[in-house]
Amino acid sequence: MDPLEIIPFAAKCSASVSVPGSKSISNRAFILAAMCKAKVNLRDMLISEDVNLMKNALVSLGLRIDGGSQDKDLVVHGCGGDLPVKEQEIFVGNAGTVARFLTALLSIQQGGIYKLDGTEAMRKRPMLELISSLEKYGCKFEFLHQYGCFPFIMKTNGLRGGCWQVDATKSSQVLSALLMIAPLINKKTIIQYPNGTVSEPFVNLTLEMMKSFSSDHQISYESSGGEITVYGQGYNRQELLYAVEPDATAASYFLTLPLAVEGSCTVHGIRKAMYQGDSKYTQVLECLGVSIEESDSGIKAGFSGIREGGEFNFNAISDTFLSLAAISPLLCDTLKISGIAHTRKQETDRVKAMGIELRKLGQKVEETEDSLTIYPNLKSLQVIAEKGVFIDTYHDHRFAMSFAILGSFNLLGNGSPWLSINNPKCCAKTFPEFFDRLCEIRSQSL
Repeated sequence: MDPLEIIPFAAKCSASVSVPGSKSISNRAFILAAMCKAKVNLRDMLISEDVNLMKNALVSLGLRIDGGSQDKDLVVHGCGGDLPVKEQEIFVGNAGTVARFLTALLSIQQGGIYKLDGTEAMRKRPMLELISSLEKYGCKFEFLHQYGCFPFIMKTNGLRGGCWQVDATKSSQVLSALLMIAPLINKKTIIQYPNGTVSEPFVNLTLEMMKSFSSDHQISYESSGGEITVYGQGYNRQELLYAVEPDATAASYFLTLPLAVEGSCTVHGIRKAMYQGDSKYTQVLECLGVSIEESDSGIKAGFSGIREGGEFNFNAISDTFLSLAAISPLLCDTLKISGIAHTRKQETDRVKAMGIELRKLGQKVEETEDSLTIYPNLKSLQVIAEKGVFIDTYHDHRFAMSFAILGSFNLLGNGSPWLSINNPKCCAKTFPEFFDRLCEIRSQSL
């Protein structure tokens, strides 16, 4: 589609906004609900491409899910993890949660033959670590192009063993995938990941959700130094209601907005303490001088003053590093972001792509495998913006949303648009209504 011009704010932000449900929680909820032996009512689910990919895959595997593609409230008729359809072709798109969580669930099926494929980008994302573990414990894979990558055919007859090992250094999702299926295989399962993992809060999120989907909290766990022991005998056997938290990563864009345009913005339903580790992004904003106020309605971010830089490790909250990096040209001092090497294997190489886009904006950027150091230059940005700037998104929703916040800054001083987003519809992956919400905030702030 045509590029989308971002209209700068004519006044300081003064608004409130709601964000959709968490993608990470929504897709975990689908998997966990499928492994229950009862009806599960899911509330406030995210409506997006990634979540619909998971839903459509599970339906194609015979799972009954009541509710349409545009419904936030759904009913999953759990099958105890025993999927009715034992032979199927499944497309996972470019959704890491679908690719890894569904592959693990399929591996425990008896007599299954499944062909899985994804987009070209998904074919390059880390799967070998999960596949190697599943192969070791009983699942057979036939790779149609490249070893360890999509597309492949799975031949499944359940998994064996009570002590598993996995390399989780590139993605915590491979660890979460194994954790979720463990209670259906053994009463006690030890999962070892001796070299640690990235984005560790997502592992904690998985473990807490597993407890929420168990009957009378029959699932428990112990965690210590690269080893997690899971105790359990399956998931819920009685009707269950589970509500999905608002997306903390989606909230990061609107919480960053006052840093770009000054004023304040309240994001409803967001709290400092959430299952989602990305809620800790508020601590980064506070270090930059943003005031963070928590109330019953949500979190209010406010800013007025000098935009300083700093050094921040984003390893645990890496999905939010783009939220800050994109507005770095507005800062008055150097910004260093580290702990992000694993984001090179996400929707795109986010470290490399962010460097490209910032240099396009006249910024000096130093890149290492694990970090970006940005030397802001507002004057250079103003010169370049006179001719108009087009941000490439690399089919990555987070680039579109992050740079839209930068484009909201009234750089030319006359309210004229100066930044456009190429392929803005890539936001459909997790937040289809993002640009509508940004327009609403702009209108509230006039």
